[in-house]
Amino acid sequence: MSAQNPAELAKTFEPAGLEAKWYAHWEQNNLFRPERPDAAPYTIVNPPPNVTGSLHIGHALDNTLQDVMIRYERLRGKDALWVVGMDHAGIATQMVVERQMEAKGDKRSNYTREAFIDKVWEWKAESGGTITGQLRRLGCSMDWSREQFTMDPHFTKAVVKVFVELHKQGLIYRDKRLVNWDPKLKTAISDLEVETRETQGGFWHFKYPLADGVTRDDGLDYIEVATTRPETMLADMCVAVHPDDARYKSVIGKEILQPLTGRRFRIVADEHADPELGSGAVKITPGHDFNDFEVGKRAGIKASDMLNMFDAEAKVVQTSDGLVPDEYIGMDRFDARKLVVERMKEAGFLIPHVTKDKEGNEIAADCEPRTIQTPFGDRGGVVIEPWLTDQWYVDAAELSKAPMEAVRSGAIEIVPKTWEKTFFNWMENIQPWCVSRQLWWGHRIPAWYAEDGSIFVAESEDEAQALAGNKPLTRDNDVLDTWFSSALWPFATLGWPEDDNPPRNGEVAARSADGGVAASPENSADADGSRPLRPSGAPPRSGEDRSLLSKHYPNDLLVSGFDILFFWDARMAMQGLHFMKEVPWKKLYLHGLVRAADGAKMSKSKGNVVDPLLLIDKYGADALRFFMCAMESQGRDVKMDERRVEGYRNFATKLWNAARFCQSNGITGSTSVAAPAATSAVNKWIIGEVVETLATLDQAMADLRFDAAANTVYHFVWDQFCDWYIELVKGNFDSETKAVAGWVLDQILVMLHPFMPFVTEELWHALGDREGELIVAAWPAPEAAVDAAAKREVEWLIALVSALRTAKNELGIAPGARLEAYLPDPSEATRAIIDANPAVIERLARLTAIRFEAAPAGAAMQIGAGDANLIVPLEGVIDIAAEKARLEKALAVSQKEAKSLEGRLSNASFVEKAKPEAVEKARADHAMHAAEAERLAAALKRLG
Repeated sequence: MSAQNPAELAKTFEPAGLEAKWYAHWEQNNLFRPERPDAAPYTIVNPPPNVTGSLHIGHALDNTLQDVMIRYERLRGKDALWVVGMDHAGIATQMVVERQMEAKGDKRSNYTREAFIDKVWEWKAESGGTITGQLRRLGCSMDWSREQFTMDPHFTKAVVKVFVELHKQGLIYRDKRLVNWDPKLKTAISDLEVETRETQGGFWHFKYPLADGVTRDDGLDYIEVATTRPETMLADMCVAVHPDDARYKSVIGKEILQPLTGRRFRIVADEHADPELGSGAVKITPGHDFNDFEVGKRAGIKASDMLNMFDAEAKVVQTSDGLVPDEYIGMDRFDARKLVVERMKEAGFLIPHVTKDKEGNEIAADCEPRTIQTPFGDRGGVVIEPWLTDQWYVDAAELSKAPMEAVRSGAIEIVPKTWEKTFFNWMENIQPWCVSRQLWWGHRIPAWYAEDGSIFVAESEDEAQALAGNKPLTRDNDVLDTWFSSALWPFATLGWPEDDNPPRNGEVAARSADGGVAASPENSADADGSRPLRPSGAPPRSGEDRSLLSKHYPNDLLVSGFDILFFWDARMAMQGLHFMKEVPWKKLYLHGLVRAADGAKMSKSKGNVVDPLLLIDKYGADALRFFMCAMESQGRDVKMDERRVEGYRNFATKLWNAARFCQSNGITGSTSVAAPAATSAVNKWIIGEVVETLATLDQAMADLRFDAAANTVYHFVWDQFCDWYIELVKGNFDSETKAVAGWVLDQILVMLHPFMPFVTEELWHALGDREGELIVAAWPAPEAAVDAAAKREVEWLIALVSALRTAKNELGIAPGARLEAYLPDPSEATRAIIDANPAVIERLARLTAIRFEAAPAGAAMQIGAGDANLIVPLEGVIDIAAEKARLEKALAVSQKEAKSLEGRLSNASFVEKAKPEAVEKARADHAMHAAEAERLAAALKRLG
């Protein structure tokens, strides 16, 4: 039932109070997922934010788009499920807890693994999940009753099962490969957790002597190599040259004698070496560079034989061949770099970088200064080290086959389609996926090791023990990559692998068969890091005979930032198709980034980050949401513009004031979904406008054109309804008009609700005693058609009024000045329109009369409307000569400015070298002066 009785609307629209009121009402009354057991399903899973996270502007965009779709489909009568939850965020969460411990003089190593995990759960209970409250402020209508967490017991069970099954199928294996290693956090990290920063470094050139007295064809007894990381030469294993490089053909297969270690290694032919870059020869350290790793493999070096010269803290250790000089052992990698350069220089193997000063004197330096794109860990904040280590890997190449076929066949539709090329390029060149992390917080890898090195993978230690024949076993200390567990999100949140209704209320996890009590919440964390089962009070929903999984998988839509296409979206497709044998979602919508107003990427260091919560405080959630939709154009990033957010708050205010006006004139909400009967042209016209707007809006939503959808509603509300319909019917609120106006206002509230849920819900209840809330109302079904005759009539009147108002403005005539018009020989249709609307023409066009005869001689202006060309005499209205002089003078000024700016903008030097904001201002000024010149020219033409 309605939450309130109709009440007079306040004079001022204040969003804050009504947003808090309505969100609490919706959630408390379970309106985010009402009981609709027989309705068609519609499902979206929310990309689970980190439990440590706070709402940022990217979240605001992503979640607004999802909420628009879920509210739209809910209004269309579907069983709309928006799965919500949080990711346990292994690295981020462990870091937060460890920092808190450090602040108290404590540290992780003071605890057992289980005791530390208990500390993390305590932190989550006290401080985790801030973002869930912030999503509520944005208006996200998620099914909070089934809130999920990736460390919930039922989810952990799914993660373990997937790992074990993939291992049985040979799709998960342990291997020695290079990983992104964070020396501060002492764990492997994903590519997504690596950020590239520009650093000032050097490019050193060295001589690598040929062994055994060999010389090149040019007589040189060395090969020149260059590197930005000289320290890695302590683990060099070959030098690569291009097979077609004539300079080195004679020495391919010969050996180098490395000066510092005395290590001998071959010169190999490999196309990785570019003859056009530097000397064309590349030193290869396969154990510490991703490209070198591949070159090493092609050269026949096994991963197990590749040399490793660093420990977990990136300090130098002895290589397996024992050739690293003792003075380097234990040194930090950057200190080792300095010593390597010093020793190579002392031995005469450093090739100096020579430049000249202003006087032409040569200046020698040890290296060439360079700006280097350097990988940093986004959490640890230190330079990432490619490190050769034993990790667990998923055979991504095999799992990628099904998703690629799904996209090719159309089973998965990627929107915009332009992203397909990027998708295929990555999938076709995919590398093994490293899924192990050296952390305590997370899903512990279900693998146990015997003393002889044998590995036993099972869902429990008892099962592993049975496989091992009761040998002593030690469990793997690593946990799984967070992306591994979140890849199961579309189906594990729906009850897989039990294929039953999953527990409601998130962590209050599994229920017993009778919906009763499970284990005590006071129990410690299990060995896998999850919590034991807890009380639950949520049996399957009434009428829900089908399991959630069978009803809501596959999902209908995934809304995602393009930046996680590979890290999350593609991996969901892999796991969903592999385990469910169906796509995880039918459509994948990829949106862009939210950038600063100047197009720059937002970053804390630049000071251009926008806090969405501050925008909500200032303008309301509805305004921010509408901005996000109106600016979300497929294939483009969103440029943040606070003025437009303010503009959409003004839009909500305009709707509010229109509703107040209607309310004050006895207009109330409609009791009919279908359009009421109408006899007047203006009422037939506005009903037809609803029909056309609805069709355009539905098509835009089907195409996921959020910008088109938002702007369609915006222009109908602002232009057709507020600016024209209300003006046209003012002073004529008969019973038909009241019924039509109330019905149209209802259609506006329903169509606008997905974009602006709060103000529309408030107005819905203020305009009538409703049977239910707007959030679960029926989507418009006008059961009406466009009346062509009424449309022509009203559009003729709008054209007449608009043209007259424009002309008055151009000529400096007061808006309220009453004029006469002449229209000799009008068409029958035009005369009928004029005869039928004398009051409207006088009130809005300010024409005392339209005479069907020739205009008197003298100065006049011409006004077009439909097929009519009306003549409006100006004698005695304005000083024609003075007005012409004024317009000509202003026109000359605007034309001069426009021409000057056009010349500047056509100058390539200005466009390329000037600051971007200066170029943008010049373009804006040119557009303004060109438009003004066009307006003034039109005004002069009117005067003849």
